[in-house]
Amino acid sequence: MPAKEVIAPASLGTAGPPLSPGIKVGNMVYVSGQVGRHPTTGQMGNDIREQTRNVLERIKLVLEAAGTSLDNVVSATCWLTTQENFVAFNEVYASYFPTDKPTRATVEANLMAAGALVEVMVVACMPA
Repeated sequence: MPAKEVIAPASLGTAGPPLSPGIKVGNMVYVSGQVGRHPTTGQMGNDIREQTRNVLERIKLVLEAAGTSLDNVVSATCWLTTQENFVAFNEVYASYFPTDKPTRATVEANLMAAGALVEVMVVACMPA
């Protein structure tokens, strides 16, 4: 089995739940669920659009630290606290994945992070 490498960009900080922001195994990168906190300040976004941007920017940082990018995301799992945010979430999400869209599941859920409206977890491959 290939070695497992923890991917933890310093800019995301170390406080939070007991998990690794990302794990790289072979040519795959698994990014833990990210919520709508700003990637450097840690402040929770004010609305679904801001939180979705924050989530995807956090994911982008983890992927870049692993040596890959959003272009190589193959799968995304998304949780929203309410269906009412689905359209706005999709608009922001689509701007980050304009072509070669990853597979995706999106469900409504009660999220654990206080104030979080969205959480996204992705799997990406390394560039060919």
